[in-house]
Amino acid sequence: MSDFTKKVAILQSNYIPWKGYFDLLNQADDFIFYDEVQYTSGDWRNRNRIKTAQGIPWLTIPVHQGKLSQKIRETPVADPSWGARHWRKLMQAYARAPYFELYRADLEKLYQCVHSKWLSEINQLFIQTINDWLGIQTRLHVSDDFEKRTSTDRTARLVQLVQALGGTEYIVGPAAAAYLDPAQFAEAGISLTWMSYEGYPEYRQLHGSFEHRLSVLDLLLNEGPEAPRYMLSFPDRIAL
Repeated sequence: MSDFTKKVAILQSNYIPWKGYFDLLNQADDFIFYDEVQYTSGDWRNRNRIKTAQGIPWLTIPVHQGKLSQKIRETPVADPSWGARHWRKLMQAYARAPYFELYRADLEKLYQCVHSKWLSEINQLFIQTINDWLGIQTRLHVSDDFEKRTSTDRTARLVQLVQALGGTEYIVGPAAAAYLDPAQFAEAGISLTWMSYEGYPEYRQLHGSFEHRLSVLDLLLNEGPEAPRYMLSFPDRIAL
């Protein structure tokens, strides 16, 4: 019996996601952007939250949503000036954050140079950049690069993607309990590891009482290189 283990995680791309997204990603050897599925409005695909002196607003990339079955990767940006607006709001909110200047040049360049008209490509670019800042070395893939079988069963597709990478373990978030069929993974010899988002320590934060469910940019701009210590998947994390 082989002791070989290869961990795979699969998620839809989100815009500047919260720290939990990166904790799940960081625990995998390989991560697949699952943007072949239907785009859902009012979700995290095109927006996230930051903390300001006026409250906790959304930063939202305006998109065109056409047909009901429109996929995430088929979702175009509706207003190309969104990047300039988001950058201004981030400067206003975080100019006094301890590590704003450390990331300022790279973050400003990112917002100025992201010209893709596709939401999926924008999300992936930001996630790749944030991975670099956090020191995450997980290999990134796109689900459309893998052959798709005729089955429309959602769990079957996930099993197929894990198998395509030679995965032996699938890391999955708690929300997947609503639709995932664990028996199909068991039949394929793939173990399931359920991610928990409990136990995050607080970090220094601007603008009033502490809030966990913000874009990971809030953590990075406030804690800089120490940010991984306030996450769950890094070895030198702060223990509660």
